Amino acid sequence: MAETRALPVPDGLAGERVDAAIARLLGLSRTRAAELAAAGSVRLDGREAGKSDRLPAGAWLEVELPEPERAEVFADVVHEPVPGMRVVHDDDDLVVVDKPIGVAAHPSPGWTGPTVVGALLASGYRLSTSGPAERQGIVHRLDVGTSGLMVVAKSEHAYTVLKRAFKERTVEKVYHALVQGHPEPTTGTIDAPIGRHPSSDWRFAGVADGKPAITHYEGLEMLPAASLVEVHLETGRTHQIRVHFSALRHPCVGDLTYGADPALAARVAMSRQWLHAVRLGFTHPTSGDWLELASDYPQDLAEALATLRDAYR
Repeated sequence: MAETRALPVPDGLAGERVDAAIARLLGLSRTRAAELAAAGSVRLDGREAGKSDRLPAGAWLEVELPEPERAEVFADVVHEPVPGMRVVHDDDDLVVVDKPIGVAAHPSPGWTGPTVVGALLASGYRLSTSGPAERQGIVHRLDVGTSGLMVVAKSEHAYTVLKRAFKERTVEKVYHALVQGHPEPTTGTIDAPIGRHPSSDWRFAGVADGKPAITHYEGLEMLPAASLVEVHLETGRTHQIRVHFSALRHPCVGDLTYGADPALAARVAMSRQWLHAVRLGFTHPTSGDWLELASDYPQDLAEALATLRDAYR
């Protein structure tokens, strides 16, 4: 059975030939990518694309993959160390890392940068093999532009138990976010379903037929033009915090994808969303003990916060 991969064209591939881009995005040979284009299996913004067509920035690429290629796309995970990624807890069942920005949880179409999985494998960690091959040990994810704590399963038992814990919402996931303006009320709950954006498939939005999403927040500090809030996630939808605060018209500072003010982002030198996973708590899958870990703000977030605090002085 064929599967269609829908991929936004990254800025770095703008101007590339279709066959070369598909080869890089999906890990196929360039010859095979050209064959897919020749067979009419490639569409660019809804129109059939030839192998030598050039990709414009922001375009949408769709590739129909026959069954054999589906398994090949993620056959190999690149083992690549990630400078700055700290291990904050390690035992026979799991490892908790403090993920820096610019690192994805696992390989995916369109992403050619470093991953948590690749970094751990490069460091000699044995990870659970449950689930898809490219997601070894992954029981939850953080966005590429979100820093902070992630737990990865090493044993098959830990993978099963932690997956269930995230599904049953027994894991404590706490984030700090710097959002534009001053939300009213200062403490509250956002309960709004989230799904793919109706016109931009690479973004998400509050949509009536989306998946349930619940975000609890508490104001920690009011600053000029922004507020520092603590966020507790009851659910774990993709981009949940970013989408929910954008819907309130208080997007995360620096989150240009979801409507942040470019001028404020420039003022505090933010090139990504101000969002950090500060605490992670869960019942250990083997011992049954409650394990809770914390992470300090990375340098870019701390400096942006200090810049706004200095405005009071």
